[in-house]
Amino acid sequence: MYYIIVNPASKSGQGAKIWEKIRPILEQRKITYKVLFSQEAGHVIRLTADLSASLLNTNSDFILKLIVLGGDGTLNEALQGISDFARVQIGYIPTGSSNDMARDLKLSPNPSEVLENILSCEKPLLMDLGCLTYEQVSSQLSRQHSNDLMLTRFFSVSSGIGFDAAVCEEALASKFKNVLNKIGLGKLTYLIIALKQLIQAKKVTCTITLDDEQQIYLPKFLFVACMIHQYEGGGFKFCPGADPCDGLIDVCAVGNIPKWLILLALPTAFEGKHYRFNGIDHYAAHKIHLETSMPLWVHTDGEVTMKCNSITLTCEQKKLQFLL
Repeated sequence: MYYIIVNPASKSGQGAKIWEKIRPILEQRKITYKVLFSQEAGHVIRLTADLSASLLNTNSDFILKLIVLGGDGTLNEALQGISDFARVQIGYIPTGSSNDMARDLKLSPNPSEVLENILSCEKPLLMDLGCLTYEQVSSQLSRQHSNDLMLTRFFSVSSGIGFDAAVCEEALASKFKNVLNKIGLGKLTYLIIALKQLIQAKKVTCTITLDDEQQIYLPKFLFVACMIHQYEGGGFKFCPGADPCDGLIDVCAVGNIPKWLILLALPTAFEGKHYRFNGIDHYAAHKIHLETSMPLWVHTDGEVTMKCNSITLTCEQKKLQFLL
């Protein structure tokens, strides 16, 4: 039995049409399934939480097989609702605009082929899962209602504070993104917004603490991207070589570098060659604490919920069972 969560609004409304194209595969193979459609932001969390809660009423050997059809953000919402990762196996059919998880895992661009691979998978890939904890949170700095504040969030691809999160926050409401998605150029949304945010960025300081030991101070900080996978933001290879199974979070820290030089460095990040520029540094750790001089937007897999000036990120090794 497979439970399938479909985000019909993904890929500018193409999600529902993609589902209708691949649904016959399940019927041809006589696969038992139940499909659930998300209706609004946050709905996938509630759907997954209800499914996960149903495990409590079953025997301990029951495994929930969940397939998510949507973008990286839809997958991120699904993660927030899971209460027992040891009893959930997840398949992912990417239909978003960035699809950074799919890019790193080299998933087929053909949704039918991805579904076939999920259904044929006998042994899930055990991948790391990131966990973000917000500290010193004010509900006035949140995009959520105070009653809905989640002070911890999981992430499967990346999490970041500063410039990259501000780009994600603006992209979430961008009408231009929908236009580009329709002509197959959705990832350009992030590049265009990135250039705008770069010009508007204020001077902020940041202290990075790795594994409660090594401390790095950035007197002129732009952003810190904490990565499980190599890509974020629609193809920026911020952490080339990041391994989703090694128990580490890779860090791309962008600090003491002039804005004009960022304009040169940013395009090279598509090929992971940005570390040639002074002021862009790479680190890796099991635990990362970030503290900034003012509250900034924070994202998990491109989903932005609140501003904060103090966050902690940890890696939970091989906690995510992924059907490939």
